[in-house]
Amino acid sequence: MDILVYVLLAAVLALGAALAITLTRRGDTRAQSAAQAALADTVQRVEQSLRDQERTLAGLVTERLERSEKATSQVVTDLRERLARIDEAQKKIGDLSTQVVSLQQILTNKQARGAFGEVQLNDLVSSALPPSAYVLQSTLTNGARVDCLLKLPNPPGSIAIDAKFPLESYHALRAVAPGDMQALTVAQRAFQAAMRKHITDIRDKYIVPGETAESALLFLPSEAIYAELHANFGGIVDESYRARVWIVSPTTMMATLNTVRAVLKDVQMREQAGEIQKLVALMMGDTRRLQERVDNLKRHFTQTEKDLREIDTSTVQIMRRGERIQAVDLGEQPEALPKA
Repeated sequence: MDILVYVLLAAVLALGAALAITLTRRGDTRAQSAAQAALADTVQRVEQSLRDQERTLAGLVTERLERSEKATSQVVTDLRERLARIDEAQKKIGDLSTQVVSLQQILTNKQARGAFGEVQLNDLVSSALPPSAYVLQSTLTNGARVDCLLKLPNPPGSIAIDAKFPLESYHALRAVAPGDMQALTVAQRAFQAAMRKHITDIRDKYIVPGETAESALLFLPSEAIYAELHANFGGIVDESYRARVWIVSPTTMMATLNTVRAVLKDVQMREQAGEIQKLVALMMGDTRRLQERVDNLKRHFTQTEKDLREIDTSTVQIMRRGERIQAVDLGEQPEALPKA
């Protein structure tokens, strides 16, 4: 802005100088003085106008700079908040990835995988049934230790539940490349062999005549394996039916436990109904004895009423005989009786 003012002033001065030189050459001193005065006034007005414009422009520039600073500050604040959220999300993703890695490590180890299935089974059973309805890690008379034993009355009797997790054969089955029929056949046979072994173990260990029910439950802690089994291995499912080993997933296990809870509630209600019948029988005996005592009391009241009527009759007769005695004339004035 200062450069523009200087340029304009220089142009005005140059014009004034040219005008002064022209007037000097003509020799007109008064005209020269008037021209110089007019030039000075013009320069002053131009300078004032330029300064006013400079102040106005400076105010506009300052206002725009302030707006830009506020907008920039808001953008920086939003950016910081978003960066903080991104950092938090990255931390959560890191924690999740750590948990996934831990879960993969758990599922890789057979013992840890079995413990994972047992924990999931325990959580389902404890959330659906009262503690008196099941026993965890129960040892049967044949020495076998079952993950969970549901205590049901006869029939059907106690039901054994054991968790099995054929994850390795399932992963091998899912890892087969599309179109590789030979590898698919090998993986399917391995998966079927693993499931047959689990079904046979449960049938031989956890179905004990006279101690448990005639069937047992095989708990698969994976909905994906359960779906794969029923979708593509119907023969294995039929074999489990014949062995009386029912395969359940977490979802179907919860439905089964709800049914067991209903059975236990029905048994409890029947037991309470028997107790109520006993109490009703005792109450009926008490009512019968009460009726006998009421009848005896009625007889006593009847006898008392009869005795009262007889007493009343005797009183009337006595009063009549007394009146007759008083009516007898003996020639003497009877003495006045004392007032009662």
